[in-house]
Amino acid sequence: MRAVAAPRLRPPFRTLWTFHGKALLEFPPVVGYGSLFELAFDGRLFAIDPATGKVRWRYYAPRCGWSSPALADGLVFATFIAHPSCHAHAYAGAIVAFAARNGRIRWHRRIGPCESSPLVANGMVYIGDQDGYVYALDARTGRPRWSYDTGAPIKASPSLAYGRIYIGNYAGRFFALDARSGKLVWRQAGYGNFYSTAAVSAGRVYVGSLDEHVYAFSARTGERLWSFGTRSYVYASPAGWQGLVLVGSYDGGFYALRAEDGTMRWIYRTGASITGAASVIDGVVYFSTLAHKTYALTAAGGRLLERWPDGEYSPVVAGIGRLYLVGVGRIYALAPR
Repeated sequence: MRAVAAPRLRPPFRTLWTFHGKALLEFPPVVGYGSLFELAFDGRLFAIDPATGKVRWRYYAPRCGWSSPALADGLVFATFIAHPSCHAHAYAGAIVAFAARNGRIRWHRRIGPCESSPLVANGMVYIGDQDGYVYALDARTGRPRWSYDTGAPIKASPSLAYGRIYIGNYAGRFFALDARSGKLVWRQAGYGNFYSTAAVSAGRVYVGSLDEHVYAFSARTGERLWSFGTRSYVYASPAGWQGLVLVGSYDGGFYALRAEDGTMRWIYRTGASITGAASVIDGVVYFSTLAHKTYALTAAGGRLLERWPDGEYSPVVAGIGRLYLVGVGRIYALAPR
């Protein structure tokens, strides 16, 4: 649900160090095993020392990196996509498992072009690709456990809850699959393309669509429970917090919706499009805009607490006593003043 407690990690902040990635950092890093792991747009994967911001090890793929890594069992899982924008020398996509300590490759599997972030749970890695497949791979070996063809490109990341994988594709279809077998549980169709990754809580699935709406489905049956219309595309992935669904729209508005019925609790207008997922940390919601600004608001009421002149997509993650803010090509390590 992209919400964590992290007590006393609230604005105002001071900057401890700045990491210069020298490329677009579209997605936030993941923190664990004593490092900060960040995948840059040009295909470089960095392991960064959280105390100093210095690089411990790096890997350069012959593909682009358009996702966040995932961590489990001492491994870092990263997906890559071949695309002319980063002068990729390879076709299609790949998912690679690295040793978190030193960056050695444990396994490598070729898949379709992939820009969704891997999800690791119960010994399996779940991922979708632009060939339209959802895969479950053995996290230790990379061997396929199952695959499901959705029939259209997937750009979202999978979500896991209630023993099911929830994910949408670029043909207006949304799926619930059994996480162990890959069998279809339910499917919804007839919606705009899904770029947004779903948030799942309290028996509901919340997801944005390029048809300018946010939807809530029953996690059990797939029944549509409500929809909320914005004035433009909803690329962004929602965050759930204390009965609210928090999500930005390409129309420049950041919305707080009641999870129960989709009515609007509050809105914050930024004047610039929002495409990245929000994060809620200790009751503060963070999001970035295409005008290269990152905002921190009270999640309960939408009051502005702080604003930074950097950022573009997904904004922040929490570490122990620190907030890591992602700028266009930089990561800032922040600590409370």
